[in-house]
Parts: sequence; structure tokens; C-alpha cells
Amino acid sequence: MNAKRPMIAVMTGAGISTASGIPDYRGPQGIWRQDPAAEQLVTVGPYLADPDVRRRAWQMRLRIGAHAALPNAGHLALAELERGGLPIRVLTQNVDGLHQRSGLPAHKVLELHGTAARVRCAGCGSESEMAEALDRVTAGEDDPACLACGGVLRPCTVMFGETLDSTVLGQAETIAQACDLFVAIGSSLQVYPAAALPLVAVQSGARLIVVNGEPTPYDELAAEVIREPIPEAVPALVRRILAGE
Repeated sequence: MNAKRPMIAVMTGAGISTASGIPDYRGPQGIWRQDPAAEQLVTVGPYLADPDVRRRAWQMRLRIGAHAALPNAGHLALAELERGGLPIRVLTQNVDGLHQRSGLPAHKVLELHGTAARVRCAGCGSESEMAEALDRVTAGEDDPACLACGGVLRPCTVMFGETLDSTVLGQAETIAQACDLFVAIGSSLQVYPAAALPLVAVQSGARLIVVNGEPTPYDELAAEVIREPIPEAVPALVRRILAGE
């Protein structure tokens, strides 16, 4: 009789995408450390109320270039883990879509904070592609409005000041409760309620591995803490998991 294959939950934060050229928020070179005022650009109140905040936010999106970023070795390794046949679900705090671009099936990726690939009108609710809005900014519009009603365009992400979708959060908690191994990669594990998921997993009996450059609040609960750079650490960890270690 074959042994039960372990169910693996992988939670990823901004740190997994820095090697793709997308800066994180709280790391040593993070956006908030470089410019604390930049947090306004992804906070719903200031964003909706202040045209200047929106203009700066659009320029930040162009500068970061997440829409053109490519998956790095960390993303590709997780796709390889999925192809290895182990049951895996990726719970990502990121909005860059790089897990899907790496080859992970979309239904195995739960985007906790939404997606930056699309924009939504705060007025009429109509959605369109982020790339189209960025093309308008490149062409000279500093705060592109909804083409349907003239309302404020915002990314289809969970901004600061908003709550996570209760359905998405419930699915993430169910995955955390069911998994045998929970791997947290590139997350400060400080943004709640998503940051509570490792604790849910550990309390349900899962083994926890933390891969992050800086200490996290959950390091003491982890069976293993890995500090090596993510593009090297994640492929090495995936090889060990596929080998049954």
C-alpha cells in the first residue's frame, strides 16, 4: 500500500518576487523603508480621496513594472513541485500573478490580496485590464478615469484599510487546517489576517518551514528556518521535498 502523500500549503509574500525586480514592502530595501509616505498609495482612503495620491500611485505602478516581470527560480521551483505530483496549494499575499506565469495551475493558487492584473471602477464596478490603464498613463493621462462612467480606477487588490474577502480567507484557513506541511516563503508574517495562517496550520498538526531573510514572529514555532536567498533556498527545499526528506 502506498503511503499517504503529504498535503503541502505554501504561503508566499513579497520576498519571493524581489528577484523578479518587484520590490518588497518591509525588507531592508523595501518600499516602506525607502519612502514611508508611499504606504498612502495603497491605502484605500487616501487613494480614493486624493487625485495626487492616485497620480503618484500610477507612476509607482509604472516604475515597479510588475505587469512585465518574469517568474524567478523560486516561482519555477514551486511549479516543479506541483508537477512532481504532490498535493499543493499556494496561498499568496502577492498580487503580481507570477505563480500562474510560472506554470502553476490557476486553481491551485489562492490570491489572498487580489490581483494587480486588472482594475475596477470604484463607482460603477466595471473591470478592465491593468495593462490598458497603464498604456493610458504612458500616453499622458496621469489619473486615468473609468471609460464607462468617469469614476476612479483602482487595482483589483485588497488595499490597506479594506478587509480580505471572507470566502477567500475561509478557503485559506481550510487549506491551512488540512495540510501536513506549511511553508512560508518571503513573508514578514506581520499582515493579518493572512499572517495567522501558519499558526492555524501548526495548531492543526502541520510541520512549519519558514524561508525568509529576516526574523518573523513564527520562527520559534517552525521546525526549520531558512535564511538563504529565496532563488537558491526554494529550489533546494523543493528537491528535498520531492526526495521525501
